[in-house]
Amino acid sequence: MHKTATLIASAAIALTLAANASAQVKPEDQIKYRKAAYSFASWNMGKIKASLDGTYDAAQVKAAANAIAAVAGSGLGALFSPGTEKSIGDQKTTVKPELFQNGAEVGKLAGNFAAAAAALVKAAESGDAATVRPAFGEVGKTCKACHDQFKSRN
Repeated sequence: MHKTATLIASAAIALTLAANASAQVKPEDQIKYRKAAYSFASWNMGKIKASLDGTYDAAQVKAAANAIAAVAGSGLGALFSPGTEKSIGDQKTTVKPELFQNGAEVGKLAGNFAAAAAALVKAAESGDAATVRPAFGEVGKTCKACHDQFKSRN
């Protein structure tokens, strides 16, 4: 329980600091970088799913879990500054403007993602598919929770 509270507090602090860091990156680049980060995480989720559904490759799952945890802990909040809730030039976004008005909820969701990703790494270190499967599912749930609230379907 203490770890979860610490992760949520850390996520909230990261979101607060994000405003300062995001001033150094053009809004269209913020959109491009965050899309790249989430695409990278998604690609790694796909590698884990393929391994769980096919021939289990413990080394690949461990590497993918570490990549997802790196994305989850990378401070992506810095890439969500005001003005990036809409598409800019050739950079399209599906983020809902509501994300920018719900910092506490976003911080909670980001903390949940980071905690689930850390648990996935721990599960992957076991080398056991049966241990990884529920941890993998939890990461997917954290992604879905944020998408359901803050990603438009357009």
